[in-house]
Amino acid sequence: MRTDSSPGTLPAREHLPAGDAGTPVLDVVIPVYNEEKDLQPCVLRLHDHLKRTFPYAFRITIADNASTDTTPLVASRLEAEIPEVTSFRLEQKGRGRALRTVWSASDAPILAYMDVDLSTDLNALLPLVAPLISGHSDLAIGSRLARSSRVVRGPKRELISRAYNLILRGSLQARFSDAQCGFKAIRRDVAQVLLPLVEDTGWFFDTEMLVVAERAGLRIHEVPVDWVDDPNSTVHIVKTATDDLKGVWRVGKALASGSLPLDRLTRPFGDDPRDREIEDVPKGLARQLVGFCVIGGLSTLFYLLLYSGFRVFTGSQVANALALLVSAIANTAANRRLTFGVRGSGGAVKHQAQGLVVFGIGLALTSGSLAALGAATSDPAHSTELAVLIAANLAATVLRFLLFRAWVFSDRRESTSTVVASHTPSSPAYTTAGAPQQPGGPYAPLPQRPVAQHAPHYSYDTTRFRAGEAADGTWRDATMRLQPVRPYDTDTGDSR
Repeated sequence: MRTDSSPGTLPAREHLPAGDAGTPVLDVVIPVYNEEKDLQPCVLRLHDHLKRTFPYAFRITIADNASTDTTPLVASRLEAEIPEVTSFRLEQKGRGRALRTVWSASDAPILAYMDVDLSTDLNALLPLVAPLISGHSDLAIGSRLARSSRVVRGPKRELISRAYNLILRGSLQARFSDAQCGFKAIRRDVAQVLLPLVEDTGWFFDTEMLVVAERAGLRIHEVPVDWVDDPNSTVHIVKTATDDLKGVWRVGKALASGSLPLDRLTRPFGDDPRDREIEDVPKGLARQLVGFCVIGGLSTLFYLLLYSGFRVFTGSQVANALALLVSAIANTAANRRLTFGVRGSGGAVKHQAQGLVVFGIGLALTSGSLAALGAATSDPAHSTELAVLIAANLAATVLRFLLFRAWVFSDRRESTSTVVASHTPSSPAYTTAGAPQQPGGPYAPLPQRPVAQHAPHYSYDTTRFRAGEAADGTWRDATMRLQPVRPYDTDTGDSR
């Protein structure tokens, strides 16, 4: 069990405190491309809903993806007429590019987006962002596939949506239910670190962001939504599906090779009683034992099959050595990746060499057992040989686990439990994607946020930079004192 943070972890989630602040709590981005007819009704309806129901200050940002109609003029007019509305123009298309650009420049602690057609019922907006404001979750998504969701759409789009999410579950082991619903939110401190890891600039942006976040252990909150299909949607289904499948292959390959630095997205542990340190129990022992036993059982079966095959044309000792050598290499590789979480090719040769030393010990145990059996009887039955080998392999397996944990992969466990960052309560410094790289890797580590002993109020500032530009230094925490600006209300004007 992990009880401390690794050098690249995010700070602990905290509830955004209520207080005076000029910065909006929520920034809702609406990416648009040639939406001159739908843009104004969408913004007016969203603004009216937020003004009556959302208890904090907010902002609506129109992200124009290189529209060729009068969409920019409509966006400019709305910006001039409504104080809470801003617009931004991109000269390149791509929903992912628009979200990355606007979210990277926003100073709001909670970032969200929704499609311009407002297919999702706006009554789900507050439940979407509430877990992020409270500090409970890192990301939140609307789900059209949850059991309590109410969805109206044609069978073709329903089939495509469900098939796509089944592909994600089967290929990328995704556990979230709906990747492409245009209704999502993220905490700004998470976005600052997560967005540089997301490569896609189009429709696959959502899926890649969620898969990377989930694999890193971030908490994703799902909100069942009421959703009505837009029959005039301009999404090209075939091209989008093709691009998504290419993205699934690219992300799956990156995860398999270990090229994504997921460690810098992990959260510190300790709030959950299950994560508290227990004396005399090494960290991660239970999980590693389960993984090692599963791999050990499969390796033993593989070893016995090899032994039986080699035994047909050679003696018992040679067959045992060959079968043990092949299965040991496979066993070391599997335990390296699955049991002890070592990714990438770094140190693989060293680990295999150490695994061969462990293999030699196992060879001595099994060969000695066969020699003892041969001394006891001149012609042992094949079933007797297998029984002796199983007993010897059980003893070798216990010894192998201890050696793997204490010697072969001990450097991995030590490196993930060392805190190298220092900080003070008054000015916790974080590093954005544009900051200078650290010697330890391509991404600079983030320190753990200091824990207040008596809940004092800290004042945090935010480094401002324009869209499309990288931050020119470190930025301070985005958590700020927030003041409710209007009472709670219900959206009586929403007919859905």
